[in-house]
Amino acid sequence: CSRWEEEKKEDGVKWMQLEHRGPYFVPPYEPLPEDVRFYYDGKPLKLSLATEEIATFYAKMLDHEYTTKEIFQNNFFHDWRKEMTSEEQEIIQDLDKCDFKEIHKYFVDKNEARKALPKEEKQKLKEEADKIQEEYGYCILDGHREKIGNFKTEPPGLFRGRGEHPKMGMLKKRIMPEDVIINCSRDSKIPEPPEGHKWKEVRFDNTVTWLASWTENIQNTLKYIMLNPSSKLKGEKDWQKYEVARRLKDVVHEIRAQYRKDWKSKEIKKRQRAVALYFIDKLALRAGNEKEEGETADTVGCCSLRVEHIQLHPQLDGQEHVVEFDFLGKDSIRYYNKVSVEKPVFKNLQRFVKNKDPTDDLFDQLTTNFLNKHLQHLMDGLTAKVFRTYNASITLQEQLKALTNSEDHVAGKLLSYNRANRAVAILCNHQRSIPKTFARSMQVLQEKIDAKKKQVEEAQEEVKKAEDEYEDTKDAKAEANVEKKKKLLKRLEEQLAKLNIQATDKEENKRIALGTSKLNYLDPRISVAWCKKFGIPIERIYNKTQREKFAWAIAMADKDFEF
Repeated sequence: CSRWEEEKKEDGVKWMQLEHRGPYFVPPYEPLPEDVRFYYDGKPLKLSLATEEIATFYAKMLDHEYTTKEIFQNNFFHDWRKEMTSEEQEIIQDLDKCDFKEIHKYFVDKNEARKALPKEEKQKLKEEADKIQEEYGYCILDGHREKIGNFKTEPPGLFRGRGEHPKMGMLKKRIMPEDVIINCSRDSKIPEPPEGHKWKEVRFDNTVTWLASWTENIQNTLKYIMLNPSSKLKGEKDWQKYEVARRLKDVVHEIRAQYRKDWKSKEIKKRQRAVALYFIDKLALRAGNEKEEGETADTVGCCSLRVEHIQLHPQLDGQEHVVEFDFLGKDSIRYYNKVSVEKPVFKNLQRFVKNKDPTDDLFDQLTTNFLNKHLQHLMDGLTAKVFRTYNASITLQEQLKALTNSEDHVAGKLLSYNRANRAVAILCNHQRSIPKTFARSMQVLQEKIDAKKKQVEEAQEEVKKAEDEYEDTKDAKAEANVEKKKKLLKRLEEQLAKLNIQATDKEENKRIALGTSKLNYLDPRISVAWCKKFGIPIERIYNKTQREKFAWAIAMADKDFEF
């Protein structure tokens, strides 16, 4: 039997044997050379080691947009001053008087030098990295040698956060062995901490799948070392996730009928639950868990929406019953959408906002817990998140059916695939800021297109010339020449079409992040089946890492797989 289908363990138990080397710790800080200086108020200032290290974090980011943001600057300066000696605190009182340019240049040059290393040197560095990967990057889990996902601790630095995160610029501290909890099996060779250090704790908990964990200092969240997505454990979990979503397909009609009925319920709590569920189903909103006060950015999901996050328009842009959403979702990504909803939903929302302040909860009777308990009751294993997975996967499958033309060449089919994937990313609101390199790479592509157009025009002239010559002579050589020139023209036109498709794809994709849905919300069997059906190599859709993660799907799905 395949490793995806080995014997099942009793409930809750994830492994019988787990042995590993523990995390690989980031090497200690290397002080700057004497001739690379930090300046304060125009004068060079020698910094203590700890202060200098933090200065390098900021210096490395000088050409980044982050360091222009006031909130980033303030958080950084506040945390940096805490780590200074009292003498340094006396002197360094104003970030504007700090000059990190020399340090910045040092790291830029160092980077360039590393890129310019001769091949043998690069090979040597790669071998060293591979050696660390061999030693720390694998564990033994129930007799299988499995790859670990992230076996290195995160290096210290400045917190970036996504979106407009209020904590950006704060100091992310170095992780020490004393911070780390190790998890392994009792009879395994327990990992040794680095010399002169000890672990915070060693546990033998086989109901969880992490190998080590620590608390990071900025958001006080737990970080884990986990298995690589290609491992059996993760593959099974992934497969299970999509199987639950496929089960939803069979009952979703009843669930929709039920929440429609609940829009007219006598209990306001049920009405709120039904409207929230409609949003989660129709708009793929996240549920939005309750959060501790002040712990993170002010972001919300469906259940935690406030009155200020929606506006109700009986009529807008020629549509009726329009709800205008505007809020910050997960990772402080803005969700903005205008949606025409069904009349009872609109009437209910008018009721929910009545006599409330802008900062009051829209669904004041509803908790995520209450919603998920109801969902679990409707179908075993159902949570709000399953709707996102289900709607994403079903959208991809329907879009692929609608968009793929079997007559197209590979480039055309791939554009259809990316367009189907884009439909999902838009549904899930997976945005990105326009990449820094976008304008330049678009320009390069445009230059290629212009050059190719010229070649096509020249080739057209050549065909015409050859045809005229054949008209005059009617000999076989001239006829063969016409064919040859036509063939060349056809090839050039195909190349031009391919470049134009690339440009379209790039332009449509500049604000959309496809990766998140591809890795987390789309049943990979849909894509594998599509590739097999239309003769597209799987590597055109999934890169090597993704093919490892989805090995289970590649082995399982044939061309007729239906989600």
